[in-house]
Amino acid sequence: MENRSHALMTGIFTITLLIAAILFGIWFNRDRVKYDPFLIATTQSVPGLNPQAAVRYRGLEVGKVDDIDFDPKLAGQILIHLSIDPATPITKTTYATLGYQGVTGIAYIQLDDESVGSPALATSKQNPSRIPLQPGLFDQLEKRGTAILEKAEDVTRKLDTLLSPENQKTMLEAFSDVSEAADSYKELAAKLDPAVQKIPALVEHGDRAMQSVDTLANEASKVARTLQGPDGAVQRITASVDRATTSVEAVASGVELETLPGVTGLADETKSSMRAIRRTMNNISDRPSSILFGAPGTPPGPGEPGFDPTGK
Repeated sequence: MENRSHALMTGIFTITLLIAAILFGIWFNRDRVKYDPFLIATTQSVPGLNPQAAVRYRGLEVGKVDDIDFDPKLAGQILIHLSIDPATPITKTTYATLGYQGVTGIAYIQLDDESVGSPALATSKQNPSRIPLQPGLFDQLEKRGTAILEKAEDVTRKLDTLLSPENQKTMLEAFSDVSEAADSYKELAAKLDPAVQKIPALVEHGDRAMQSVDTLANEASKVARTLQGPDGAVQRITASVDRATTSVEAVASGVELETLPGVTGLADETKSSMRAIRRTMNNISDRPSSILFGAPGTPPGPGEPGFDPTGK
């Protein structure tokens, strides 16, 4: 009996000591920090996220996920309850994304801020503040991957249309036309080869012609310098022209001196004749009968017979 009592006491003591160690470990490891409650409401999927998952602010662990459930007020919306260290700078511009730990697929909440110095976001247990959940890297990759697949399908459809039998026939005909054009080009090159071989001779003849032109230009320059020299032909011709001009001016002056008096006399006689003609015309106009009976006689002057002093 004593052995049995001793064994029973030993067992009870061992169990009590084990329970005390467990309670001491729980008490020693309990979290003494008072966390602030926050809430994330989202309609996005949250694969790999479980209660007690870590909450990190720019890589630093600042809290944990308390619970995940559905929003009873809005169908399809998920509510994620967070407990975050009060020292964490949660502001009105803070947002959350889903992060994943390596290749395990275990998700955690990653908090970040759009700017620095924004107003702090107040919260309470009765009315926890909400932090918006934005698409994470994998969500963006999924959306872009879907868009890439759609574009790939579109490209595949266009390639299928491009490689239709009708288009294949058209492309084969185009390749045939290109082949024929290449053959024609080869024939043209063969025909032009003799002319190309003559090009060096033509260039040589052209060089010779240019040299002849240069020689001719030099000779023309020499002739021009000879003609325009101090005793050149141009200067002699100019002197002869000057002398001839002087002689012509002298002859013109002599002719003017000899001819001018005769011309003046001729002009005076012409004026007298014109005055006589004018008088004749005036007489005819006054006495038209003078054409038939002649001009009337001159009336007698004083002392002559028939003179009338009264003029009647």
